Amino acid sequence: MVNGFSTRAIHAGQDPDPTTGSVIVPIYATSTFAQDGVGGTRGGYEYSRSANPTRTALAECLAALEGGRHGLIFGSGMSATDTLLRVALRPGDHLLIPHDAYGGTFRLVDKVLTAWGIEYSPVDLADLAATRAAVRPSTRMIWCESPTNPLLGIADIAALADLAHTEGARLVVDNTFASPYLQTPLALGADVVLHSTTKYLGGHSDVVGGALVTDDSELAERLAFAQNAVGAVPGPFDAWLTLRGIKTLAVRMERHSDNAERVVAALVDHPKVSRVYYPGLAEHPGHEVAAKQMRRFGGMVSFQVSSAGGVDPEAEALRVCAATRLFILAESLGGVESLIEHPGRMTHASTAGSLLQVPADLVRLSVGIEDAEDLVEDLLRALG
Repeated sequence: MVNGFSTRAIHAGQDPDPTTGSVIVPIYATSTFAQDGVGGTRGGYEYSRSANPTRTALAECLAALEGGRHGLIFGSGMSATDTLLRVALRPGDHLLIPHDAYGGTFRLVDKVLTAWGIEYSPVDLADLAATRAAVRPSTRMIWCESPTNPLLGIADIAALADLAHTEGARLVVDNTFASPYLQTPLALGADVVLHSTTKYLGGHSDVVGGALVTDDSELAERLAFAQNAVGAVPGPFDAWLTLRGIKTLAVRMERHSDNAERVVAALVDHPKVSRVYYPGLAEHPGHEVAAKQMRRFGGMVSFQVSSAGGVDPEAEALRVCAATRLFILAESLGGVESLIEHPGRMTHASTAGSLLQVPADLVRLSVGIEDAEDLVEDLLRALG
């Protein structure tokens, strides 16, 4: 029987401890495990780089939420990204990435993996014709974000999966912005789902982590081998914190979405805002696709400030970022607290001078779960 989302979030992989009856998964703070003779492990555990029961519980829970058979938990979202790309690609292979990809992903691909012989092309994945035209005989992967970071672009995941599979490539979806509560890419045909668990899954800005989920058993085995070989693992306390956060994911995502909608409504007609990026807006070019493949539209909002009156738009964006009181000026996203940042100078500085450079007047919000009226008042005061 397939239980509801919140039931899985609270119970999947989290049976009471058989020894003590603890209803919460223990933090197995150990580096090694006693063996019943040479090679005789208890429950398959021998060394915590290879496997740890707390990490296993998180992997099983997240796989259940994404509807996948295999989950792997990493020390960061970027270590999950790097492990996947190095396992799934070889020198000479070609990769498609979003034309507004997360800056850290772009930096890894452009500055690290190209030296290893990987080729890549940025493309607007919302444009299927352009995406198809960008595919080469050597294309082995399409890397998708939906919504994208920071322009909240929407890609049709099912259509991209069909395209990728027709071309002999894999589709990977970075599902960090949506979380499995709002969107399940494997059900839409994706081959692998990636998360920075630092964000909505952890949800409290107190842990760094990453994850991969897939139905492909052969790929999962190769990923697990590589992860163990390079040691890209979190500690048990990090896994436990993330597992704790996941228990309230559904209720948090509902509040994030509620608050984001209130914030968007206040920004849309503001004279000092020239454009608002949010897939919940009817005029958003990806609104219909987002409505089809997402439960709601999430807690991330971006906007460009108006350049009216001769004010330098970048300077005005920086001023707004510095003027809020409840929205904290900080990188990252997905925590219970609201954050504000300037992508061009912060999270996406690595894209400067490239085809992925973001607008200088762009401001990105991670709308938290505070009282919505307080958040709106804070933004309106900062905008002036």
